[in-house]
Amino acid sequence: MELNVLWFILIGVLFAGFFILEGFDYGVGILLPFAGKNDTERRVILNTIGPFWDGNEVWLLTAGGAIFAAFPNWYATLFSGFYLAFFLILFGLIVRGVAIDFRSKLDNPTWRKTWDGLFFIGSLLPALLFGVAVSNFLTGVPIDANMEFVGNLFTLITPYTLLGGIVFVLVFAFHGSLFLSLKSGVEELNARVKGYSVKIGLAMLAVTVAWVICGALITGILNSVIAIVAVALAALCLIIAVALQWKGRSGLAFVASVVAILCVTVMVFAAMFPNVLISTLNPLWSLTIYNASSSPYTLKIMTIVAVTLVPIVLCYQAWSFWIFRKRVTKNDLHY
Repeated sequence: MELNVLWFILIGVLFAGFFILEGFDYGVGILLPFAGKNDTERRVILNTIGPFWDGNEVWLLTAGGAIFAAFPNWYATLFSGFYLAFFLILFGLIVRGVAIDFRSKLDNPTWRKTWDGLFFIGSLLPALLFGVAVSNFLTGVPIDANMEFVGNLFTLITPYTLLGGIVFVLVFAFHGSLFLSLKSGVEELNARVKGYSVKIGLAMLAVTVAWVICGALITGILNSVIAIVAVALAALCLIIAVALQWKGRSGLAFVASVVAILCVTVMVFAAMFPNVLISTLNPLWSLTIYNASSSPYTLKIMTIVAVTLVPIVLCYQAWSFWIFRKRVTKNDLHY
């Protein structure tokens, strides 16, 4: 396998890991104002993701670093063209990180309510904008012959990309509700979350189907066998996840949700391949895994480093999830 192809796949794996792990963090944050009816319940909700949220964000940093090293032209065009959108994402990530740590420092209702609202915004905004960004990967953006983005923030906002943003918000909210069902040890909270989860899941199915159909008509995302199979599996897993959650089988529902998010990521990268950024001005000006990549020697060194270090990182993260595997009760509140 060519190293260009290998690193395209590895970057896809990193984004899949980010969407799966940070996805339930965003979902928990989106549900916080609605699922938690009092201060104690909201603290329980925050403590379910307390040990994990910062480690989960590392997947995004690693994906960005991999793009910078393996495909520098992709990195340059992407981060210059999507600058304002990524700035808003960064703002959301900073706000939610500060909110989860500062929220319980003072025993003041106004103080805590303010940080709860900021945590909600810091979770909703990145989820929405990641959906918009991924949809732009599928539709393409205006890139000229010099590999430069010639649009602006409003170029990225279309009915289809906004629909993609809504899809990501609902998928992450549903994913987060399943995680809450697994991690919360408060029965009243769990019952409330289950009710929200099924309703969100049904809305998620409807909007996701619309997004895929529109994408097939507008962008031709179902342009390969891999993409078609990935979409079919994602749809099946989402339906199974909603049905399992309705029956109270949160563990299996969460597994199905994980597989669904993985399949959606596979579909996106399969639809893009071999492009990394599609030009709407001229297909010949699109950035590909070949004209956007680093030298073969750089890719070779990166591969050696990745093969050595990635298994260690995966083992550490798996260990951290095992250590904090127990449900959070009202007696286990640190945040």
